[in-house]
Amino acid sequence: MTDRPLTLMAVHAHPDDEATGTGGVLARYAAEGIRTVLVTCTDGACGDGPGGVKPGEAGHDPAAVAAMRRQELEASCEVLKVDHLEMLDYADSGMMGWAANDAPGSFWTTPVDEAAARLAELMRRYRPDVVVTYDENGFYGHPDHIQANRITSRALELAGTTPKVYWTTAPRSMMARFGEVMRELGADWEEPGSEEPGSGESEMPEIGLPDEEITTWVDTTAFGGQKFDALAAHASQGENIFFLKMGKEKFTQLMGVETFVRVHDTTDAELPENDLFAGLR
Repeated sequence: MTDRPLTLMAVHAHPDDEATGTGGVLARYAAEGIRTVLVTCTDGACGDGPGGVKPGEAGHDPAAVAAMRRQELEASCEVLKVDHLEMLDYADSGMMGWAANDAPGSFWTTPVDEAAARLAELMRRYRPDVVVTYDENGFYGHPDHIQANRITSRALELAGTTPKVYWTTAPRSMMARFGEVMRELGADWEEPGSEEPGSGESEMPEIGLPDEEITTWVDTTAFGGQKFDALAAHASQGENIFFLKMGKEKFTQLMGVETFVRVHDTTDAELPENDLFAGLR
């Protein structure tokens, strides 16, 4: 064996995504001595500006928003003890259907091979044992999340074998509990896919997977406080980070397990598993 440390690489679209879906595993594995690498693909410039001003509204300065969100991302990484932060710095594409999707330099319009080549170079440098990103629908259909999946898949082909690859997901049972909590907190929460057939209200596919289709359940309860604090570090986006409305205790209870689908494996580790590094140590 070599002296190279076991390494986790998480590929995310925007500042704050690292905390939402993988804050627990980043904190847990860092505490276990595993090297953690975060790749953030966009600058987050389509996020809220000071005072909650939205993109396109007077006073929204994309360059200033991107700079602010970079600082918040660095603060989040400090909380989660991320060893290496790598920024690809593509322009945030905004939500599906926004004009920003097609703006020059947007991540969504960047050729997959071009962005994948840059990510593949990072994979060759860090040689991750585990890579985590979104599923083919970007979990909920965001263009930058979809593009992150595409470039990660291509980069893995270009860089060579990574022992284990995962997509983030959520169990449907948890989504149901999450909806209950959000309604208790007064949020206008509607279950994805709950619209009447043919109503035309939403084309969004149902989020998450049936519990039995999830391969990997990682207990991160002990790191719930760090995950909450990492999210809170993205203070400029607080209006959109509804998880923070729960408070730290309820958040940790509800978000104390992070779930994944294993899509590539060379270890033959038995499924279901409770460790992204099962079969590697």
